[in-house]
Amino acid sequence: MFIVNLTYIVDLGAVDAVLADHVEWLKHCYGTGAFIASGPKKPRDGGVILARCSREKLDACLKADPFWQKGFARYDIIEFEPAMMASGLEKLLAK
Repeated sequence: MFIVNLTYIVDLGAVDAVLADHVEWLKHCYGTGAFIASGPKKPRDGGVILARCSREKLDACLKADPFWQKGFARYDIIEFEPAMMASGLEKLLAK
């Protein structure tokens, strides 16, 4: 599993100009089964994505992100293997 921490490196006006395209990209990645959660950080200086896929699939998804393509964000990727999970989320542990 991966945590992707996006940090904007341009002003929010530039981010907002392509936000609709970014949301469509997110929907596509959810459709492929790669992403399981995402949302903006508070304060709004980037976002977080929780992904459950191979690193290769994650890298391919991220390279298609309009923010990535335009150089609008830095991406810090943390891989981890969940050992415990809140009740009801056990499917996240399944491979």
